[in-house]
Amino acid sequence: MPADLAVIGLGPLGLPLAQAAVAAGIPTLGYRTGEESGALSPAELRRMLSGGFRPTANPAELGRVRTAVICAATPRGADGGLDLSQVEAAARALAGHLRPHTTVILESPVYPGTTEDFLRPLLEEGSGLRAGRDFHLAHSPSRVDPGNRDFTPANTPKVIGGLTPACTESAAAFYGRLTDKVVRARGLREAETVQLLEANYRHVNIALVNEMAVLCHDLGVDLWDVVRCAETKPFGFQAFRPGPGVGGHGLPQDLTGQAGRGLRMVELAQQVNSRMPRYVVQRAATLLNEHGKSARGARVLLLGVTYKPDLADLQGTPAEEIAVRLMRLGASVSYHDPHVPAWSVLDRPVPRADSLYEAVADADLTILLQHHRTYDLQGLSVKAQLLLDTRGAAPTGAAHRL
Repeated sequence: MPADLAVIGLGPLGLPLAQAAVAAGIPTLGYRTGEESGALSPAELRRMLSGGFRPTANPAELGRVRTAVICAATPRGADGGLDLSQVEAAARALAGHLRPHTTVILESPVYPGTTEDFLRPLLEEGSGLRAGRDFHLAHSPSRVDPGNRDFTPANTPKVIGGLTPACTESAAAFYGRLTDKVVRARGLREAETVQLLEANYRHVNIALVNEMAVLCHDLGVDLWDVVRCAETKPFGFQAFRPGPGVGGHGLPQDLTGQAGRGLRMVELAQQVNSRMPRYVVQRAATLLNEHGKSARGARVLLLGVTYKPDLADLQGTPAEEIAVRLMRLGASVSYHDPHVPAWSVLDRPVPRADSLYEAVADADLTILLQHHRTYDLQGLSVKAQLLLDTRGAAPTGAAHRL
């Protein structure tokens, strides 16, 4: 069966797109661009293969599709900026086989201007074709929310911005097969900046509530109750909740280094959020001290080490820094997570608790870092000698809250 779509990059952005396309009846090729963290269960892979999905390592096959979507990862580089090496590799693999009338769409998170100034020359030089004349070029910010059962690709509006109006319409026609609503941006840069605004909105608001958590603890105020009351306001407020740090794939972008175009508020938000693992460890050490124990030699159990509940994804998880800081204080750190069978920090395996309730009862301090659905926090709080809840998930009065 010939493929109609090529998804280039099978990480956390590309795999959901490929799954949605297959579910919509679109024969789909999957092409990896590097060491990608996306994974399918055997059952999911069987369903996709039977539905028309075909993984390939042959770039020549990329030239046989009508639409190619680049979903390559753009992690932080050593200088703090976005590393576009996987986008470049994807572009070069596609360019050598690009045919006229193909629609090429970039979904990777990038700085405004990247699609036109970075991707376009790679595609044109490698193919000899001209974007906007011989092939369509567009950007569509990814809106994947892993584990969200309420919002899927089918009911999440898709933003499209093309190099030309015809490029926009071609991309919109493709996404119209996957989603209920397509929103047309004015152009490429506007579409790219949507991703910038959405990611930064999340990080700035999390930073605000994280700062409030520190302040409220100092004032003896129950922030969780404050948020509960505030979210009853039917306008002008959206509830965010504090946590031990911010992980995931939606990195904030302050544009530092982009011709001096920094976003001061985003830079401050990053500073606030990056301090939260250290604050959690400070709270942990204080709790132990208040109960006559030193962090050195204390048995500390971390509950939930993924960045998001009910997922196995460790991308950017604050649990790693928390574990490192506890170890440097001399604590004996172990963990439990139903989704993570093995976990290493600083290239050393962290002991995994097999019997959850026994481990909680044995630990001098248990820290809830991620509230997985399987955790009975009422029961765990009864067993724990000390429980620090960084998610506000335990019943009121059953734990020390962040």
